[in-house]
Amino acid sequence: MAEAEGPGPEDRKPKSDEARSAFTPPPGMEPGLPDEDQTTSEFARPEGVPAAPAGPEGSAFAAPATYSAQQSPPAYTPAPAPAFPAASPWQDRMRTMLRMPVDVRPVPEAAQRQSEAGPPVGRVLDLTLRIGELLLAGGEGAEDVEAAMFAVARSYGLDRAEPTVTFTMLSITYQPSLVGNPVSASRTVRRRGTDYTRLAAVFRLVDDISAPEAGTSLEEAYRRLAVIRRNRHPYPTWVLTAAAGLLAGAASVLVGGGVTVFFCAALGAVLGDRLAWYFADRGLPEFYQFVVAAMPPAAIGVALKLTEFDVRASAVITGGLFALLPGRALVAAVQDGLTGFYITASARLLEVMYLFIGIIIGVLVVIYVGLQFGASPNPDEVLQIPHRPLLQTLASMVLVFTFAILLQQERSTVWIVTLNGGVAWVTFGALRAAELPPVPSTAVAAGLVGLFGQLFSRYRFASALPYVTAAIGPLLPGSATYFGLLSIAENRLDKGLASLTNAAAIALAIAIGVNLGSEGSRLFMRIPGARSAAKRRAAAKRTRGF
Repeated sequence: MAEAEGPGPEDRKPKSDEARSAFTPPPGMEPGLPDEDQTTSEFARPEGVPAAPAGPEGSAFAAPATYSAQQSPPAYTPAPAPAFPAASPWQDRMRTMLRMPVDVRPVPEAAQRQSEAGPPVGRVLDLTLRIGELLLAGGEGAEDVEAAMFAVARSYGLDRAEPTVTFTMLSITYQPSLVGNPVSASRTVRRRGTDYTRLAAVFRLVDDISAPEAGTSLEEAYRRLAVIRRNRHPYPTWVLTAAAGLLAGAASVLVGGGVTVFFCAALGAVLGDRLAWYFADRGLPEFYQFVVAAMPPAAIGVALKLTEFDVRASAVITGGLFALLPGRALVAAVQDGLTGFYITASARLLEVMYLFIGIIIGVLVVIYVGLQFGASPNPDEVLQIPHRPLLQTLASMVLVFTFAILLQQERSTVWIVTLNGGVAWVTFGALRAAELPPVPSTAVAAGLVGLFGQLFSRYRFASALPYVTAAIGPLLPGSATYFGLLSIAENRLDKGLASLTNAAAIALAIAIGVNLGSEGSRLFMRIPGARSAAKRRAAAKRTRGF
């Protein structure tokens, strides 16, 4: 009988871990009997439960039904927003659309200036940035600059464009589609200058570009923009210098000065303006230009005190301050802050602070030197302003007229802003006669300036700055500023700081009043399509800031 063969070489080898299955039942355990601790799928049907029929009313344990792309439910798409009629001002239409998300903005009309190959994205973005640069350099608010940039890009077929504006940087991003690569471009604003005639020309260009019936081609827009950039200022230098002198003289009459004070204040402002131009031509920063421009009026006022003439020397210095206070930059700064552009508003406020400190340094140096030579100014004289309603009203209108010339405004807008400033001063005087405090009186008068300025600008589809900025000139806190500086020079810091704080409060009241009046003007204007767009985002508006 043959002996059984022993285990072969393959059987004697120990099996590796890979050869053993983790799910192989150990010897002695029957397969298929689950252990009590073994977990089961929570989606498995328990024993004894019959299979449910397929369908929407079936059991929760039924297998889900599959569907093809043809049988899939339709995707959610929001209702298309109504288009804005072209008759409404482009500023309001574009500002309203900028505040909407991209997916709910109205679909633009077919671009009649677009070729079959599509819009030239690079050139359109470059034109948009150049227009935004001129507006921002001219002192326009950040929200209006964004609205103008969006209007230009949208008019040439770039409806999915997102402009961004800061104090020195402009950028715009265009995304062709949801899956396309975005295209971005930026531009830096390096030079700033006040020329409201150029600003009005840029607004007319944007209005023509955004008007469907105008049909302004891209090449025509470039040509007109080049003409605007090359145009000289509407007034020669000697007219600007004479306007600065008349402004200071009118301001001195506004605070109680006479004929002698008028000519002295005008002379001081002319000398300060010429000194500022001299240092500007040599590249001196604007801070030092304000320092040297504030010195001549202060020096003439101190000289009148040393010679002991029976005149209001304080009115000479106060008139010179009216010609230097940066009211334009302050209004733009507060407007940007109230409309949500906090970075730009902070930069503008910092600019205002530096210019104001430059004025303070220039005046304080002269007053301190005058005190060393025995000049004894009367602080109470600053606050004792005689009431001459008719003469002060005429002086306020002359102040606004000359301020408008310094801002390089068009001749057609100078008379309108002069009337607006006269109404503001009469309102301020009436409120002060009713014993209302200076800050709320200033805010109410500035609110009327903003209201009428916005109505005039919407009537002419133009910027509101030429109708607003010069009109706030008579409301600037020249007397409070000079009283604070005089008190500091006499080492009365408590009164000096209190007066400067009061001047800052008046300045902020001017800026907030102008902005509030501008926003209040929208109550008198109906923006087509804006109401329905606001209803769709009511929840977003209610939860803003939380």
